[in-house]
Order: sequence, then structure tokens, then C-alpha cells
Amino acid sequence: MIVRPLEGLKVLDFTRLLPGPYATLVMADLGAQVDKVEEPLGGDYVRQMPPFVGDMSALFATLNRGKRSLAVDLKAGGAKIIRQLVKQYDVIFESFRPGVMDKLGVGYEALAKENPRIVYCALSGYGQNGPDRTKAGHDINYIARAGVLAYGGPKHGAPVLPGVQVADTGGGLFSLVGILAALYARERTGQGRFVDVSMTESAMAFLHLGLGARRLMGKEGLPLQRGAELLNGGVPCYGVYRTFDGQYLAVGALEPKFFEALCEALGRVDLVDGAYDTGERGQAVRRELERIFSSQTAQHWLNTFAGCEVCVELVAEGDVVFDDPQHAERRVFDAVPGSTALRTPLVSTLPQSAAWPPELGQHTDEILAQAGFSSTQIADWARAGIVKSRAAEASR
Repeated sequence: MIVRPLEGLKVLDFTRLLPGPYATLVMADLGAQVDKVEEPLGGDYVRQMPPFVGDMSALFATLNRGKRSLAVDLKAGGAKIIRQLVKQYDVIFESFRPGVMDKLGVGYEALAKENPRIVYCALSGYGQNGPDRTKAGHDINYIARAGVLAYGGPKHGAPVLPGVQVADTGGGLFSLVGILAALYARERTGQGRFVDVSMTESAMAFLHLGLGARRLMGKEGLPLQRGAELLNGGVPCYGVYRTFDGQYLAVGALEPKFFEALCEALGRVDLVDGAYDTGERGQAVRRELERIFSSQTAQHWLNTFAGCEVCVELVAEGDVVFDDPQHAERRVFDAVPGSTALRTPLVSTLPQSAAWPPELGQHTDEILAQAGFSSTQIADWARAGIVKSRAAEASR
């Protein structure tokens, strides 16, 4: 029998949308019990976002499988319930603006009094301190402040919006790292701790190589430039090239041996010396590579490079990614029995969490009963609108 590494860990998850729910999805896949706290009316905003599979948002479904839903109104007396519940949990995870949980009576100080071993992670746009700590924002704002948005796109052109949420996903993953590190420290000290994660700083981590080097260079270096650096389109050995049939090849022949092999396969060893050139020679090599790649289909080039170490891949567009034999072998899309759920990267050899996410408040009665609350108490709270209880609704 395979035991998942986080089995026995209990997480009370107040997060919404993408960043926190992705982190707790990974935790659920690793075996943690994740209980998702939602408002009784509407719940997580993603529940209302299209597209839908039946009555369920497909976006909500892909982020929240394997979790339980506890519907509690924190503004209408639910804070008292949470302060009692926290005694049963190892981790609190929230993504409100700084200060919101404190105002509701369920911030770190309040909950740590009830459970000194609690690990409390607060994920926010700009962090828990600083002049913009309470400023509203979304992924595009965070990557703009982090310098990440400015780094993508053509030289002398406008910034190009990434096709994925860099700060959101990065913030979720750094929260996961912080939580697991705090849990490890707790094993030695017996004490929980507060984990402060900024999505802006998490996005900046994706620019760590460039920003770090720039800081080390000091006045001798040049500011980072869009489309002009080693890894953002500034050199011909690392970039995207269009083929005759309108597809694209991702060329990552960064090391000299790979670019030499690429040029040999193309019959153009005369281009080797321009691999790292960001000036006129590099531009000339890039233009020649563009001409060469656009003269034949993508499949022609894939056949040409078969068996060669050249670091070239077809850019997978649309549903092509689902048919990749590498993904099929590693069961990226069918690891959950009877489902097409996308698994999380850490669990390729582990049993997966349940395929379908919870309905709003589906587990309210179960979770509260496990914490020692009576059915009478739960029914009273349901009548008062403090919780959403299936048992209470069924008895009406």
C-alpha cells in the first residue's frame, strides 16, 4: 500500500480563485485533508465562471477536486466556529488583503492563541507590509510591478502578455514551499509560525537570473531589455521560428554543442559563430534561420532533427498537448481513475485524490460534527444563516 506523504495533515483553506486553490490541490494530491471554507452564498468566485460541465464550473472543478467544502459566513458569527475548528488543524491558508482576517477575528494572533502549533500562510498581492500592502490587483498588475511583464516581447515593441498566470501560480507554489518549511520547523520546535507570501515577489522569482545578474553588474551593466537578452529573444540560438505550414518551433540550442549540431543538421555550419551575438551578426543569423525554417513544414524539420541533440520542440497549440505520447506515458491526464483530470506534477507515482470537487457546503455537517459540534448547534447556525447545512436544508 502506498502512503501519500501528507496523509494526516489537515488544512483549513480560505483561499479563492487560482493561487491558493492550486497550492491546496497539490497538497490534496499529496494526501492532505483540505477543507475549503466558503461563503454560504456563492462560495469561491470561480464557481460562477464559465465554461461549465453540467452545473459545475470546469475551472472550479480542475482546481478543487479532492477537497471538502465548509460553508461558513465569517461576518455573521462564523468566526467563533473557526476559532474552535482551528484546534483540529495543522495549516490555515488565506488570500485576503492584509488585515481582513484580523478584522473578522480569525487572523494569526487570534488563531495561534487557540492552537500554538498552527502554521498560518497569508498569500497577498504585495505582501503583509509596505505602502501598497492593501492595494487591489491581479496577475497582470503583479507581473508589471515585478518587472516580468516588461521582459517579454520584441525589442523596441510593446510588452507581450504571458498566456499563463505567472504571479498567481508562482504565489501558490511559494506558499506551498513556505507551508512545508514551517511544518518541518514545527517538528523541531513544536511551534507554528506565520508565513507571508507576496505574489509580486513570487513573480519576480521567475526573473531571478536576470535581475540578480543585473544587480551584480552594477553601473557597468545595462538595464534588462525586452527582446535583447540571452533568454528572451536576444540571440538566435534561443527563440521561436515559424515554419512553412504556419506552425512554430521552439529552438533552445543554448549550449555551443547544441547550436553546432543544429547548424550541422541544417547544412549551415557558417552560422555557428552568431549563436550568442546580440548585434548585427546575431540579427543576420536570426534572419537566415527564419528564412530556412519558413521554407519547410514543421514535420519536415522534426524528421530532420530526429535523433539529433539540438533542443528543438514543436510548439503545442490547441489540443495537441493531449496527444503527446510523453504525457500519455506519464499519465498526466488520466491518473485519476475514470476521469480526465490533470494531475499535479509531484505525484506521478502516487494514487490521486478524488476526481470531482465538492458542491458548496457539501461537507459542512461532516466537518463540524468531527470538531464536536452537535447536530442541534449546526441546525441553529443554519437557520441563522451562519452556515450552509445540507442536513438542515433536507429537513425543511
